[in-house]
Amino acid sequence: MPSDTLRNTRSHLFYQTGHPRPVLDRAEGIYMWDSEGNRFIDGSSGAMVCNIGHSNPAVLAAMRAQMERFTFGYRLHFVTEASEALAAKTASLSWPEMDRVFFVSGGSEAVESAIKLARQYVLAIGQPTRWKIISRSPSYHGCTLGALAISGYEALSDPFLPMMQAMPKVPAPRAWLDGLDPDDPATGAHYAAELERKILEEGPDSVLGFILEPVGGASTGALVPPAGYMEAVREVCTRHGVLLIHDEVMSGGGRTGRFLGGQNWTAAPDILAVSKGFGAGYVPLGAMVAQGHIVDAVMADGGFLHGFTYAGNPLACAAGLAVIAEIERQEMMGNAQRTGALLKRELEGLMPRFHFIGEVRGMGMLLALELVADRDSKEPLPPELRAFDRLTEQAYQRGLIIYPRRSRGGYSGDHVLIAPPMITTPAQVGEIMDRLTDALTAFAAECGLEADA
Repeated sequence: MPSDTLRNTRSHLFYQTGHPRPVLDRAEGIYMWDSEGNRFIDGSSGAMVCNIGHSNPAVLAAMRAQMERFTFGYRLHFVTEASEALAAKTASLSWPEMDRVFFVSGGSEAVESAIKLARQYVLAIGQPTRWKIISRSPSYHGCTLGALAISGYEALSDPFLPMMQAMPKVPAPRAWLDGLDPDDPATGAHYAAELERKILEEGPDSVLGFILEPVGGASTGALVPPAGYMEAVREVCTRHGVLLIHDEVMSGGGRTGRFLGGQNWTAAPDILAVSKGFGAGYVPLGAMVAQGHIVDAVMADGGFLHGFTYAGNPLACAAGLAVIAEIERQEMMGNAQRTGALLKRELEGLMPRFHFIGEVRGMGMLLALELVADRDSKEPLPPELRAFDRLTEQAYQRGLIIYPRRSRGGYSGDHVLIAPPMITTPAQVGEIMDRLTDALTAFAAECGLEADA
């Protein structure tokens, strides 16, 4: 359908709400153009998906080559070279003891697969009383009912509570908001103790797993855990026989400077879920990765009672394999560390001018600005102001795409994620900062917030 027809035709799609958007015409690198020729900087990689940038020629070539052979082969009927090769590569990039891979089409499916594998594992080893998955609040793990049940984002889960089994929650380790020192290992120990108290309160024999994002996603805005937290949580889980699940849907794929965000620490999970940057926006793709002994026990007990039609799709796997090859060939993870550090410094440099920026946080190319009414008290801006949405729209009007969310459980607080592709250059950081600074200035004027000239 021509773009002028699209603009003048009532859409039959109903997932777009809020501000009207133009017709996308093309995208290359970190840039996107609408049908009118307006250029946008993809400052959030879509929804933190397009890690390697748009229209990478090598990935497109790999997809074309696979398409010319076949595009679908059901996993129970055939083995495919693409899925076997991607599984082996994924295992090699994961933790040494995690060598079994199950492909899916997205993050919600990956998380759903992880919690169902965990449950089948404890049944296989004779621990049927374990069924509770403890998670953090706030958190977000996906839109299926199972994933929502372990999410701590009330604005999205509350309407569906009667339809699901809500799971126990512990506080996310938001040291800045709680007035604690994130660099003090005692802070990490404090939050790990909260987990242990919850396990004991629920009854250790009833707790199946604990799920966390190594570096926070949309619900906590690029939250980096305090010192000692990841290791202490691992110890707590091991002590009580609880499976540790890493949700790497957003932090995986190299964005934090390591292929998996959890690899920035030394504590390995038992199961992990990865998506978004794993397929980098070229195809729907995700994976669950697990320790071999867990999968072996489940398979010996009758097999994994789970699956999706497109699990291990050869076209998706060929694209995913090419994405990883480009990440390695262009040393994108190193660039995410270096250029991400530059971007973070530039964002921190905005704080003396814009007093409503409470915190800049994140790691690599996964960064966020927290917006507050008062930096000292950390009081949030009035919810009715919808600051997260207003700032995002000001940026969009200036050709910069950023990603907004509520920061305090879905009903209050404001943050925006700045997470451009891992190919972003220092010069392009300058472009991002120019547009973001203009947007912040306009946002401050629109909302009557304090900002220095």
